[in-house]
Amino acid sequence: MQKILSLSFGSTKSKAIFFAIGLAICLVPTFFHNQWVTGPIINATLLLTTVLVGPTEAVLLGLMPSTMAFLGGLLPLPLAPMLPFIMIGNAIMVMTFYTVRPKHFWVAVGLAALFKFAFMHGSVVFLLSRMMDSGLTAKLAVMMSWPQLLTAIIGGVIAYPIIKAIRQ
Repeated sequence: MQKILSLSFGSTKSKAIFFAIGLAICLVPTFFHNQWVTGPIINATLLLTTVLVGPTEAVLLGLMPSTMAFLGGLLPLPLAPMLPFIMIGNAIMVMTFYTVRPKHFWVAVGLAALFKFAFMHGSVVFLLSRMMDSGLTAKLAVMMSWPQLLTAIIGGVIAYPIIKAIRQ
């Protein structure tokens, strides 16, 4: 349990990579107010962090984009209750990818995207629909459904050549 809670950055190089990725992932939602731009970039960054630094650090970074999207205006104020679900969805994606990737990269990307999508869409449909008015829930249901699946897969497509180049 202590290993899960402690950061294992390792080398100075790993610390520098983590810092750079953390900075980038915080800035993306501030500059790009489009789910089809931010989603793939953030998902690719989370997958890259998982491979380059580790899953604990990637989960930590997965907490930042939704907060920055909210602060930067990409996620409107009435959608603030979705923040924890986005964070958990990112963690699900990272941990699924981390667990399955040693067996097959593309299966890991596909399952990670599918599980993230299922959790986030299910959260909207089953939890938030009971807490919000139907118009807002409908808008949120679209944002948290198939776009989550596609942006996670696109993130994997972006991450793959970068990981491959770094490994060589």
